[in-house]
Amino acid sequence: MTREAEQPQPAFGAHDHAHCTADTLARAEAEAVRLGLRLTPVRRRVLEILLEQHRAMGAYEVLDRLAAEGFGHQPPVAYRALDFLVDNGFAHRVRRLNAFAACMHPGETHAPVFLICRSCNVVAEAAGQPVRSALDAAAAAAGFTVERANIEALGLCPECKARELAS
Repeated sequence: MTREAEQPQPAFGAHDHAHCTADTLARAEAEAVRLGLRLTPVRRRVLEILLEQHRAMGAYEVLDRLAAEGFGHQPPVAYRALDFLVDNGFAHRVRRLNAFAACMHPGETHAPVFLICRSCNVVAEAAGQPVRSALDAAAAAAGFTVERANIEALGLCPECKARELAS
């Protein structure tokens, strides 16, 4: 059983974001150690930047932050770090937004399901394990092995939905 099945989706509600961020970063660091991977200062900082808010960020937005902090201003700096994070399960590519989001479940096998608010662009990673199980079962019936998958759903977060209903 994964932790995500038990947790509410904090991106859409009040929560202790500092704890949320610290917990996810600690799990990512532990997973990197377990896998024998190196979270360089740039890679770690990119993950921290992605964890700052529950939204996806474009590579150039990440690069701007890195450059302002003295990590370099050439696009490969951000792209290499983002590629490392995605390849090792510490971040996900949100294709609809052409952006990246921190993985909220590092070290867990899951097919991320992104709930994207079409109004404010808040992104929540949700319901990955049940979706992954169903996907694996469907793939196995076809003799296929899924290596990586993500699903993106567009809609309204509770706050934007309430705002829309009020207007």
